[in-house]
Amino acid sequence: MKSYKGLFILFILAYSTIQAQQDPNTIFYRYNMNIYNPAFAGSSESSDITLGIRSQWAGIEGAPEGQSAIFSTPLNKKAGLGVSILNDKTFIENQTSVAVDFSYHIQLSDSYKLFFGLKASANSYSANTSGLVTYGIGQDPTLTDYESRFMPNIGAGLLLLHQDYFLSFSIPRLLTPERLQEKDGTAYLGESRMHLYLSGGYDLRLGASSKLQNSIMFRYVNATPLSVEITSILDFGYKFNLGASYRYDESVSGLFLFKVSDNFNLGYAYEVTTGNVFNQNKASSHELFMRLSI
Repeated sequence: MKSYKGLFILFILAYSTIQAQQDPNTIFYRYNMNIYNPAFAGSSESSDITLGIRSQWAGIEGAPEGQSAIFSTPLNKKAGLGVSILNDKTFIENQTSVAVDFSYHIQLSDSYKLFFGLKASANSYSANTSGLVTYGIGQDPTLTDYESRFMPNIGAGLLLLHQDYFLSFSIPRLLTPERLQEKDGTAYLGESRMHLYLSGGYDLRLGASSKLQNSIMFRYVNATPLSVEITSILDFGYKFNLGASYRYDESVSGLFLFKVSDNFNLGYAYEVTTGNVFNQNKASSHELFMRLSI
């Protein structure tokens, strides 16, 4: 019974968290910034394909799971193109998003480039409302005949890029379509919340071939606490990178990136939550990452 109550509380907290912070978090955000900011599309000199798999609170039935596939390429000396496919499943919700990013940059000086990005996306969202009964959550009568939604959206972003650092600001979804929310043990049809992202990174060179990649990500969602994530990755300049990440009052992570070749990287990250309820249930998350440059 004690275990059942613990899982029940975990699900309630998970559902409350999803309705507040509705876009996915990724430990490897430094390597797939296209998810958050369309201005990153084509910002590198190569064409990149990245794949990601995230299993949150592993071992808990119904816990969040996500997959991502991202392609980014420069079109010419001024423009870039990106395509991303994201799939997320949490509790009774399932959504798949397909987005196309376009970026254009201007050369401010020999050292600085300013990128402007636009994102056009379409999102398929569904929720199995009958599953609410299993966990003792009531529902608004209007959800009885709930049907899946197909929702278009747009986003925008800015990126200031230097050889050693970057500064990014973006709103990947400007529109706020309908989706399920929970309050006081009852599910109802509410609106998605706009997410604002401010991030920056600085590479500290430690020698001829090694450097320390430091970055910070601020996530703001209306009526919720500001989320702050700090990441440091030690690039040895050889076959692997080691790093750690801390999301304030949420989690700590360790990550490993193996350079199979100059064009192919594989990564793994392990995350543990810092909240008391999650620690009691030994909640942990796993993330796999792959990047191919062509």
